[in-house]
Amino acid sequence: MNKILVIGACGQIGVELTLALRKKNGNDVVIAADIKNEHPLLQGTGPYVTLDATDADATRVLVKKEGITEIYLLAALLSATGEKNPKLAWELNMSSLRQILDLAVEEKNIKIFWPSSIAVFGPTTPKDGTPQKTIIEPSTMYGITKYAGELLCQYYHQRFGVDVRSVRYPGLISWKSLPGGGTTDYAVEIFHEALKNKTYSCFLSENTYLPMMYMDDAIRATIEIMYAPAEKIRSRMAYNISAMSFSPKEITEVIKKQIPDFTISYQPDHRQQIADGWPKSIDDTAARTEWGWKPEYDLEKMTIEMLKNLK
Repeated sequence: MNKILVIGACGQIGVELTLALRKKNGNDVVIAADIKNEHPLLQGTGPYVTLDATDADATRVLVKKEGITEIYLLAALLSATGEKNPKLAWELNMSSLRQILDLAVEEKNIKIFWPSSIAVFGPTTPKDGTPQKTIIEPSTMYGITKYAGELLCQYYHQRFGVDVRSVRYPGLISWKSLPGGGTTDYAVEIFHEALKNKTYSCFLSENTYLPMMYMDDAIRATIEIMYAPAEKIRSRMAYNISAMSFSPKEITEVIKKQIPDFTISYQPDHRQQIADGWPKSIDDTAARTEWGWKPEYDLEKMTIEMLKNLK
């Protein structure tokens, strides 16, 4: 029987992934761990432990004690937050990954999911239909750690046979948990403000196109790649996955169909420079053909779901 550990379980992805894994595998076999207090949505749904993702000894003790066979390592400092403290971003993002990979070498039977991001791409990357294999020159510390992490995952697979799997998340949109300091966070904030105040001041310019995904699709992609047969996972760096691409202006027009008096203004800040270095759209042919990835939500369907649930 699988015994699963989700590190960073109280983050934007972690909450929903933990709940989905508990629904699939049973509550008791999925241990949620985070350095923060337990998220309200997780309370009463299964075991929870306080854990510092950079504490190798505490992680090793927990993994051995519980007989963990799957680890989802989600703890990270995201793009905008990471630029405020690049040293911490490097230490958290890289040391947490390396110690989990080392643990998998020791224990032999641990499967790992570690998320990468479109932040690995940079200003020199082709912006439209960004390919799986392309120029990768990230311009943020977050992106640098994600690209270095992809290479580390590939190395540990080739050198030690570690079963590690990864996807490059686009911007993720969810109503269950608040964003955590990312450049694409406007696409979550805009729904809250549309309902609460009927107006929103956006930190990106109106025609900034970025790849986005509804959280339900992201969680499904994560579980699908982890449970796909090993022979179908041909890349041990990270797969591009895609669902939709839109600008603040476009999402505003779709929201106005539901909330006609909603208005938006634009005050681009330091996050604009980060966004300008990222792709406008992603080519995820490899994920679709190799392990069957396919999104279910487009902009219209996602907008209806977000507003319905936030109400």
